[in-house]
Amino acid sequence: MEEKVGQLAQIAGVPYESEQSEITGPVAEMGIPRKLLPIAGSVLGVSGAETVKRIQDNYLKENRLGIPLIFMVDVIHGFKTIFPIPLAIGASWDTDLAEESARIAAKEAAVSGVHVTFSPMVDLVRDPRWGRVMETTGEDKYLNERFAESFVRGYQNNNDYSDPYAIAACVKHFAGYGAPEGGRDYNTVDMSERQLREHYLSGYKAGIDEGAELVMTSFNTVDGIPATANKWLLDDVLRKEWGFDGVIITDWASLGETIPHGVAANEKEAAQKGIDATVDMEMMTFTYSNHLEELVEEGSVDEEQVDQAVLRILKLKNKLGLFENPYRTASVSDEGSIVFSEENRQKALEVAENSMVLLKNEQNTLPLVPNEEKIALIGPFGTDENLLGAWSWRGEPNTASQVLESMRKVVNEDNLLYSKGSNIEEITTEQLEEAVQTAEKADTIVLALGEHWEMSGEAASRTNIKLPDAQLQLIKRLSELKKPIVTVLFNGRPLDLNGIEEYSDAILEAWFPGTEGGEAVTNILFGKANPSGKLPMSFPENVGQVPIYYNRFNTGRPYESAPNDKYVSKYLDSSNYPKYDFGYGLSYSDFELSPVQLSKNEMTPGDEITASVTVTNKGERAGKEVVQLYIRDLVGEVVRPLKELKGFKKIHLEAGESEEVTFTVTEDMLRYYHPDQTFRSDAGEFEVFINNSSHTSHTETIVLTNK
Repeated sequence: MEEKVGQLAQIAGVPYESEQSEITGPVAEMGIPRKLLPIAGSVLGVSGAETVKRIQDNYLKENRLGIPLIFMVDVIHGFKTIFPIPLAIGASWDTDLAEESARIAAKEAAVSGVHVTFSPMVDLVRDPRWGRVMETTGEDKYLNERFAESFVRGYQNNNDYSDPYAIAACVKHFAGYGAPEGGRDYNTVDMSERQLREHYLSGYKAGIDEGAELVMTSFNTVDGIPATANKWLLDDVLRKEWGFDGVIITDWASLGETIPHGVAANEKEAAQKGIDATVDMEMMTFTYSNHLEELVEEGSVDEEQVDQAVLRILKLKNKLGLFENPYRTASVSDEGSIVFSEENRQKALEVAENSMVLLKNEQNTLPLVPNEEKIALIGPFGTDENLLGAWSWRGEPNTASQVLESMRKVVNEDNLLYSKGSNIEEITTEQLEEAVQTAEKADTIVLALGEHWEMSGEAASRTNIKLPDAQLQLIKRLSELKKPIVTVLFNGRPLDLNGIEEYSDAILEAWFPGTEGGEAVTNILFGKANPSGKLPMSFPENVGQVPIYYNRFNTGRPYESAPNDKYVSKYLDSSNYPKYDFGYGLSYSDFELSPVQLSKNEMTPGDEITASVTVTNKGERAGKEVVQLYIRDLVGEVVRPLKELKGFKKIHLEAGESEEVTFTVTEDMLRYYHPDQTFRSDAGEFEVFINNSSHTSHTETIVLTNK
C-alpha cells in the first residue's frame, strides 16, 4: 500500500538533484516526506538528458519494483525554441501552425528527457486583467476548441507513441479557471452550470476527445467547491459523462489548498475528498502520502479507489514505453542536434509573423521602405531580450533576436537611429531628451513599447492594463514632433491603448513573440511579411468596460434600439464597444468580400446548407485573410449571443486573385444548452454572417424546421 500511494505523488525535482538521503534547506521546507523518494511516481520540473538519466538511474536503484519515474514539465509554447505565447498563436488563426509548434516543442522536450507537458491550457477568458490570459487562445469557445485539438495532436503526434518524439499532453485547468472574479488569479469562480457547459467546458472536452492523456485540476471553485475536490466535476462530468480514463493531476499544492478554501478541516480530510473525486496524482502537497493508508485501513477509502488511481498512472507509463526503456528518448547527442536548431527557429519565425496583428495603419504608414527615409527606433523593447514571455522556462532571452539588431540587417547605418527612450517602468529627463533629439533627425519614428514579461502570466493580474506611465510620457512627448509614429507592442494581454492609440499612425501588436521576435517584427515593418493575424480577444476602450467580448447577450433595453435615450444599457462615459473587436486585424493587402450566398434558406435537422462568399485581393501584394463564419439564433428558450463563431478559414491570395470560400451549416451548429441542460437546437430563424472580423453586417437568414 505504501508503494501504491507513492505512485500518486509528484515531487519537484530538487531532492533528486542531490543525495537522496539528504533533505535539508528548501527541500525540507517543502515538507517532502523522506519515504517518498524511492517510491514517488513522478518528478516535476526537471529536464536535460544527462540529468534525467542520472535521476532515473539513482531512483531505480532504490525502487523495489523497478517502476520508473515519469518526468513532467511546463512546455507551454516551446521548449528551448520559444514560439509566440499561446494568445499570440491563437491570433494566427492557423491551427496547422499551432500543431507544428507543438510537434517541435515535443521533439525538443523528448530528447531532453521529458515525458509529459502541462499543456495545452484551454481556459476560456474574457477578462484581460487576469495575467494568465497569455497562456490561452482567447475569448471564444470555438477557437479554443480548434487550438486545443491542434496542440494535443502536435504533442502526442496523433496519439502515436511509437514515435519516440511524442510526449503526453495535459489539458488544463479543469475547470473555469479563466473566469476569476475581478480578473484576480486564484480567485473565486461563480457561474451557472449552463454557462459553464455552454462556453467554458467545451475547450477541455475538445482536447480530451483528441486524446489528451492527462487533465490538471484548477485552483478555483466550481459551484462553491474547489475544483480539485469537486466530485461532480471530476467524477460525474469528466469521468462518467465524458468517459475520460486518463490521469487527473492536481495543480501545484491545490489539494492541500482545500484547507484554506474551507472545505477540508485538515490534510486527512483533503486526501479523502481528493481520492473520492478520482484525483490520481497529487502535485507538491502530501495529503495522500501522509493519510491514504490510514484512510484505507479504517475503511473510509476503499482500496479499489487507490488501485484505480495507481493503474491509470501505470498505464500512462506503459503507453510511453517506460517499462521497456525508462530513459525513453533522452539523448545528450540528440539534444545537440535537435534542440534550438536552425530549422526549429525558422518555424518559430513563421509562427511569429503569422501571429502579429496590425491594429492600425493610417495613410498606409506601413510597410516602411528600407533606406528611403531615416528611421528612429525608440523604446525599451528596441534592444530588450525578454521577448519570450513569462512561461518560456527553458528559453534563454539572450538567444532571441532583437528588434534593433534585426533592423540593422535591412537598413543601413546612416538611415537607422536608435535611442532607448525610457525603461519599461521608469524614464529619466536625460532619456527623454535623448529620444527627442534622435527623433528630430528622423522622418519616421518606430516605438518599441510594452509590458515587462513579469506583468503577465501566473500571479500577474493587474487592474491597470495600460502601458506604464513612463512609456505613455515618451510617446506623448514624441508626438509633439508631428512625425509619423509606428508603435510596436510587446505584451501578454489585450491592453487599454489610451495614451497610445491617439498618437500612433500605425500599431502592430507583436505580443511576446518568442525566439525570433525581433526578426518577425522587422519583416512585417518592412513588408517582407504581410500581417495576417486576427485578434483572439477583444481590446477594450478602457478597463472599465471589462469584461467585454463579442458574443455577448442582448438586453431588454439594447443601446442600438435608441442610442440617444438615457434609459438603455450603456455607459455615460464610454462606448459599449471594444476599441478593437475579436477577429479584427488589418493587412497590407486589400481584401473585399462579396455578400453571403446560401444554397437554400430552409433546412431540416438532417439537412445542411452551404454558405459562401467570394474573397478578392484588390491590393498590390499577396496576403492571407481569415474568413469567419458567425451565426445568431434569433429566438431561444434562453437568451442567445448576438453572434457566435462557427467556422473560419485562412486563405492565401495573390494580388488580384479571387477565391470562393464555402462553409457548411449543419443542425448541430445550432445547438445550445437549454435550461434542463440538454444540448439541442430549436426550430426557428438564424442569421448567418461571413466577414473578416466579428464586426459584420454581411448576413442572410436561414430557417430550421422540424418537418
